[in-house]
Amino acid sequence: MKESNMDRRIRKTKQQVRQSVTILLKQKRIQDITVRELAELADINRGTFYLHYRDVYDLLNQIEDELLDELESVLSKYQPGSILPNTAQIFTDVYELVQRNSELAGILLGDNGEWNFINRLNQILREKCLRDWVEHFRTENHETFDSYYIFIISGCMGLVQHWLKNGMKETPQELAALTEQIIMNGIKWMESA
Repeated sequence: MKESNMDRRIRKTKQQVRQSVTILLKQKRIQDITVRELAELADINRGTFYLHYRDVYDLLNQIEDELLDELESVLSKYQPGSILPNTAQIFTDVYELVQRNSELAGILLGDNGEWNFINRLNQILREKCLRDWVEHFRTENHETFDSYYIFIISGCMGLVQHWLKNGMKETPQELAALTEQIIMNGIKWMESA
């Protein structure tokens, strides 16, 4: 199906707005961004902005939704019970997603991150991990799972934040291999490294 000129213009406008809000979010919090300055930076008029978004919060929410939908799509490739044999590949896929969206991810997960986004991200990851936990260990012991999950996800979030802050020197594959080593072997793997 051929893309119409209208579809291309809408996609281009949304891309300009997304790039502009990313630039502004590096400088200030979302509540301090006005539609006027956003439209000016994106080189669109405010009416065009309001054709697509109610306000700057709606814009940010739509961007977050797109990222989280993409994450769910990545995770849905893996069936419950397949997490252990595919740990490195799962993390590679997730880290590639972060890398493709590094500027925005750095803002959303950074020191002044958007808590709503982080909470929604945690919920998606928790549901996926819980399904895999129940399937793999054949247990409904949620108390043990919660401890395991909090420990792993906090470590992974910290690792991603560190990776983003330090210029993503490692490839997603290298970071995934490190993550797998830490999760599967803990500190013991350092003795042989």
